[in-house]
Amino acid sequence: MAAITAAMVGELRAKTDAPMMECKKALTEADGDMGKAEEILRVKLGGKASKASARITAEGVVAAYIAGGVGALVEVNSETDFVAKNDDFLALSNAAAKLVAEHNPADVAALLALPAGDGKTLDEVRTALIGKIGENMSIRRFQRFETSAKLASYLHGTRIGVIVEFDGADEQVGKDVAMHIAAMKPVALSSEQVPAELIEKERSVAKAKAEEDAAKAAAEGKPAQSADIVAKRLEGSVQKYLKEVSLLNQAFVKNDKQSVEQMLKAANSAVKGFTMYVVGEGIEKKQDDFAAEVAAQMAASKGA
Repeated sequence: MAAITAAMVGELRAKTDAPMMECKKALTEADGDMGKAEEILRVKLGGKASKASARITAEGVVAAYIAGGVGALVEVNSETDFVAKNDDFLALSNAAAKLVAEHNPADVAALLALPAGDGKTLDEVRTALIGKIGENMSIRRFQRFETSAKLASYLHGTRIGVIVEFDGADEQVGKDVAMHIAAMKPVALSSEQVPAELIEKERSVAKAKAEEDAAKAAAEGKPAQSADIVAKRLEGSVQKYLKEVSLLNQAFVKNDKQSVEQMLKAANSAVKGFTMYVVGEGIEKKQDDFAAEVAAQMAASKGA
């Protein structure tokens, strides 16, 4: 009989979300055959696709598609990064990006209703894949571009994706800017486009720091700075922040002696807009305490 290791149990649990003791029993019954063990769990536990819909999907991939002046960026989520590497899941993600570009759906619901081949909608393909793998999957968001300018994309693995809309004769410029965005993660094209709530948050942080410094100076018997100096410090902090998070003001990753704006001018090019997705950004992930779960399972088995 094959030895059932903790790694095997963990892999099966990640694929099925079944309790660990059930995973171990299934692997034992299947003599270590992962595929057979998965089928045993489906028979025993049933209904995985419908039950999976309530589970958090914070892993996954970003997929991009560009054809001429039309392009799309899509984030498709899964529960684990293990499933995010599955070929069928990747095919679903790439199909979603192509459908967005070709059909211009109004929202995710409209995207899921689009035909995805073999007489099935994209949602039916997704649901069937959930049933096959036993893990929840969802299409979180997408951005579509249609332009008379040019488009370039960059994928950092499958977890960060960027599409850039740009003008200029040099195709490499668009690719370089997309790579820069993935590395430096600007929040806006220019400082004027940085969301007001982010600026206010930075101003609040700078104000709290100034108050902390003033309290420390008072405790040490040092004179307090004038209101004008404090105001200039606050404004300096905000301006520094705007420079750090706006694309055109950032130092270009391939030549930090130039800003991105200076690089673009030298190349007779201009960026009109961009979208960047980072997988799971802003999603609160479930934190599993496996040690506690093992202890609970053992206590339950002893009680039985």
